[in-house]
Amino acid sequence: MTKTYCFADKRIVVHSIYEEVHTYCREYETDGPADFDVVTSSEDIEYERISSKKSAEAEGRAFGNPSDAYLEELAVYRKIAEKMPFYDTMLFHGSCIAVDGEGYLFTAPSGTGKSTHARLWMECFPGRAEYINDDKPLIKINREEGSIVYGTPYDGKHRLSSRQSVPLKAIGIIERSMDNHTDRLTADEIRRYYPRLLQQMYRPKDYAALTRSVNLLDGMLLTTPVYRICCNMEKDAAKVAFEAMKS
Repeated sequence: MTKTYCFADKRIVVHSIYEEVHTYCREYETDGPADFDVVTSSEDIEYERISSKKSAEAEGRAFGNPSDAYLEELAVYRKIAEKMPFYDTMLFHGSCIAVDGEGYLFTAPSGTGKSTHARLWMECFPGRAEYINDDKPLIKINREEGSIVYGTPYDGKHRLSSRQSVPLKAIGIIERSMDNHTDRLTADEIRRYYPRLLQQMYRPKDYAALTRSVNLLDGMLLTTPVYRICCNMEKDAAKVAFEAMKS
C-alpha cells in the first residue's frame, strides 16, 4: 500500500506491506509532491524484531511476540529518521509539552519519569498546556532562529500527541529527588550531560546522516537553554520547573 504523509513539514511517500502502517499515521495524511519515499521489506521487519528483542533484554523487559504489522510501523519511522537529518531535522527520545504555545522538552533514561513529569504539567496548567509528543518528536534545528518541535504519530503507548509544531523554549533533564528544584545548566555542565543527551537522539546507521545528526544536536544545545529538573513527581514539581524554565 502507498500513501503520502507530512512529518515536520516534509511530504513522505510510504510504501508498506501492511495496512496498519497507514491506520497508525492516518491523521498525518496529505497530498502533493514528495520530498522522499520510504519502502519497507520483510528484511526490515526482521531487523526490528531482533532490535526490539535486544532492547527488551537490555532493559529487563519481557519481549512478547509483536506482530509483523507493528514491527513494520517501527521500520517506517526508523527509515524516516534516517533521512530527516538531511532536512535539518532529527528524532529525539523525549516528552514535549507546549505551554502558552511554547515547547518544553523533557528527557531522561527510560523509567526515570519524564512522561509522569509531563503529565504533571498537563494537570497544573489546564487550558494552557497540551501534548506535542510524549515519546519521539521530530525537532528541526535552525542555529539562527532556534528549534521547532513537531508532533508525530509515534507518541508512546498512551498515544499522547498533536499534529502541530511549536518553538522549543527549553530542555529539561529529569532526575529523581526528594525535593523540587530546577537549575539552568552552564556550558561545562552541559558537556558533562552530553553523552546522555546523545544517547536520547536517534543515531542513524548512515555515517553522513549520523554526522549531520550530531551537528544538529550541537545546534539545538547552543540555541536552547538546558535545565536540570530535580523532582519528586508531585504536582509542585511542575510549578517549580515551569517558573524556572519560562524566563
